[in-house]
Parts: sequence; structure tokens; C-alpha cells
Amino acid sequence: MAAPLAFSAWIAERQQEAEAAVARVLPAEDAIPQRLHAAMRYSVLGGGKRMRPLLVFAAGELVGATPAMLCAAAAAVELIHAYSLVHDDLPSMDNDVLRRGRATCHVRYGEAMALLAGDALQTLAFEVLSAPDAFPDGDRRADAVALLAAASGSAGMAGGQAIDLASVGETLNQPELELMHILKTGALIRAAIFLGVLGGAFDLTVAERAALDRFARRVGLLFQIVDDVLDCTASTEALGKTAGKDEAGDKPTYVRLLGLEGARARAGELRQEALAALEGFGARADSLRALTEFILRREY
Repeated sequence: MAAPLAFSAWIAERQQEAEAAVARVLPAEDAIPQRLHAAMRYSVLGGGKRMRPLLVFAAGELVGATPAMLCAAAAAVELIHAYSLVHDDLPSMDNDVLRRGRATCHVRYGEAMALLAGDALQTLAFEVLSAPDAFPDGDRRADAVALLAAASGSAGMAGGQAIDLASVGETLNQPELELMHILKTGALIRAAIFLGVLGGAFDLTVAERAALDRFARRVGLLFQIVDDVLDCTASTEALGKTAGKDEAGDKPTYVRLLGLEGARARAGELRQEALAALEGFGARADSLRALTEFILRREY
């Protein structure tokens, strides 16, 4: 596994590459309609862990991909993530006023413009991913678009959010809660990983793809459990968003279901299962292993 200092440098470099890739594809702020483009750029640039692009880059290492080969995929998945945050923060959804340490898009630009900004970010993601220079091979390009679309729709992120909204005040059992988060959070994380694989110089075997799928599903749930724990234990300043929002909103979470220590224990189990799924990849999976530890130990 990569040494901590070396991996910190890897993260910083990949985050810079992801930030530059997203900045390149976003419309200029002075292009008409200026206020919409300003809202789009505000919602994406200048903050965030860039976890999904990091997973794109790390998964690409399994198949000999370079960051330059993966920039379009990294930008596309981050645009989808950003659109989902803009819409999730709206008063009709989670009604949050703080994101990444500053006012949410609808607070800064108004609800109507935030809705349009989210819509435009979503469509831009597919414009980026379908461009010939994203994936020179047409079949892979079509596979990438289909993968991201499925992860974003009613059988993925949007479906998970619908279950989340319908479950306020309800008590979900563990399989129900995990299904919600496999869709809401895990589907886009899994898509990021397999977008990285599509950008590679060679293909994975059937067995390797199955192992990577096991990894992706475990690490997606791990990410959500850590989110639930941090909502209860971290400050608003550390998170960059309103702490305690899930409990105040009477939403189903792993902490509510399992208790704080139970949720932490489940996170530890998922970390072990995720790492076990990578055993056959050798050093090619070092960045994915290090990202798994990073996800478990993150503080925001």
C-alpha cells in the first residue's frame, strides 16, 4: 500500500487534475446566460473532496490508464455529483443552507436558478462523456454514457433519494437501509470506479470485474456509514455543511439503526470486505486500498 505521505501527494495531484478538468468543461462565467453559468461554476468549483474523480483515477490504475486518459470521465462524474448536491439542498428536498463551507446554490442564486444549474450540470456531464475525445473507442464511449446514466436515474441515485424522502420518520431495517444507500450513494461511486476501468489500456477478466464490483459495493456503503457517523460527531465547521441534519430531520441512518459504535463496527467490517475483494490485483490496486482507508478515516 502507498505510504501515507506519498498517497497524500497522489491525492493532491489527482484533485488538482480533477479540478482543472471540470473547470475546462464548465461554461465561462461571462457567457450568456451569465447568471446560470455563474451558478454552475459556483456549485462545482472551489471545494469538495473530489472523491468520485479520485476513484476514477485509482480504478484506472488497474488497467494501465493515465490520469490524462481519464479526465473526461472524472469531470463527468463530478458534474453529476455536483448537480445532485444542488438539488438535494433545495427546500423541497433536504432544505440545507450550507455546503462546502458556504451558502448553498439556492441561497446564493435563488431556487429557480439553482434548479436550472443542477439541470445544466447533469446534461453537461453527458455532453462531456459522449465527446469523441473522452473515449476514442465508440463502444467504450457508449458503455460509459450508459453506465453513468443508469447510476444517476431511478435505478440509482435518484431512486435512492426518492426512498430517502419517503422514509423520513420511518424505521428501516438494515437490508432496507443498505438498499437505499446502494442506490443513493453507492451507485455513483460504483460508476466512478467502472468509468476508470473503461478508460484503461486493457480489459479486466470476468473474475476481476466481479471482484471489483464487490469492492465498489462495499466501499459505497462504507462511505455512507462514515457520513452518518460524521453527521453525529463532527462540527458544522469541520463538515462544511450543517451537522446533525439527519437526526433533526428524523431520517433513517446507520447510527439510528445500529447506534454509534455499531455503525463504526459495520464500517470496519465493510473496510475489511472491500480490501479482501482487491487481493487478486496486487500493487495495481494500491491507490484503491489507500482510498478505502482514507474514506474510513476521513473527518469531513
